[in-house]
Parts: sequence; structure tokens; C-alpha cells
Amino acid sequence: MKSPIKIIKDCQIGKRTKIWNFVNLYGCSIGENCQIGAFVEIQKGVRIGNKVKVQSHAFICEGVVIEDEVFVSHHVVFINDKYPRATNISGSLKTDKDWKLLNTVVKTRAAIGSNATVLGGVTIGENALIGAGSVVTKDVPKNAIVVGNPAKIIGYV
Repeated sequence: MKSPIKIIKDCQIGKRTKIWNFVNLYGCSIGENCQIGAFVEIQKGVRIGNKVKVQSHAFICEGVVIEDEVFVSHHVVFINDKYPRATNISGSLKTDKDWKLLNTVVKTRAAIGSNATVLGGVTIGENALIGAGSVVTKDVPKNAIVVGNPAKIIGYV
């Protein structure tokens, strides 16, 4: 039997990191003792710290830094472009030169619930908790619990 498809290209992967099948990882760096679930995509330039758990179907795009001990639940999506379009005004297909990369940082021990969307250019503070289905549109303070669309603070851990 043929082994399941895994595309791992030009990545640095730390010791004791487990990567499930059906992933697409390229040009990223993943620390030690991490778990990367099935059907995850991690794009070029992404940096993931140690002891991070990324559940299935997550999408982590270029421009994202995830520090140590972060939990990224199922179907979490990061976005790195404020004005996404396929083409320029002229109708030509956009290239890397036609958009501004927005960087996102997820600080140590933060947790992001299932189906959350994190817009580009935000920082999620240390130990913060993002509720399932939330849309994070601005920075989240350290220890904050946020929920909703747009995500709003409802308390602190």
C-alpha cells in the first residue's frame, strides 16, 4: 500500500514533532514536541515555537509567528492580506508584488478555538483565549477571553 500524501518541502522541524498525514508544509519552521494534525497547511516563512498543537484542517499563512505552547484548534484560518483580490485594476493576475503582507503574532500559551478566523496584522496576547467561531479583527490583550464577530473581550483568564 502506498503511504498517504504528505508534502513537506524546505522546512525545519524540531525533534519529537509529530506530523499527521495529508499535510502541506513548505518553507516553514516548526519547533520541538509539536503536533501538526491532518489536512493542515503551513506556508513559507511561518515560525512555530515548541510544544505547539495545531489541530486538523488549520490554515496558517505566510506572515504568522506562533510562539511556544500555543493551541490552534480545528479549522482555524489566518489571513495575511487586508484587501484580497485575484486581479489588479488592469485585470492582470496579482503577484507577490501587488499586495502588502500583514504579520500576525500569537503569543505563548494562547489558545484559538475551532473555526476562528484571525485577520492579518494582529497580536494575540500571552495566555489569551479565542472562542470558537470568533473573528479576531484587532489585538487581543494578555489573558483576555474574546468571542464573537468581531471578537470582543468577555473576561480574563
